[in-house]
Amino acid sequence: MIKTPVVVKTEDGFDGRPIALLVQEASQYASRIYIQIGEKNINAKSIMGMMSLTLTDGEKITVVTEGEDEKKAAEGIQLFFEEKVS
Repeated sequence: MIKTPVVVKTEDGFDGRPIALLVQEASQYASRIYIQIGEKNINAKSIMGMMSLTLTDGEKITVVTEGEDEKKAAEGIQLFFEEKVS
């Protein structure tokens, strides 16, 4: 299991399209991927779960990956937040 701290960078908010792109990115990996905010663990491959989040610019989250490609998944999701959302 890998826990990666990430700071959300988004100028236009994190809803609709960015969420769909995140779910698409997460679905490329075999590992289980969760977005952890406080006590909440949301499955990053679940569009409905991700839609329940209200992520804002500068918010600190933890990406939790577990499985056969967990390192690659952690790096991919972190890169997503750093490049595609901003």
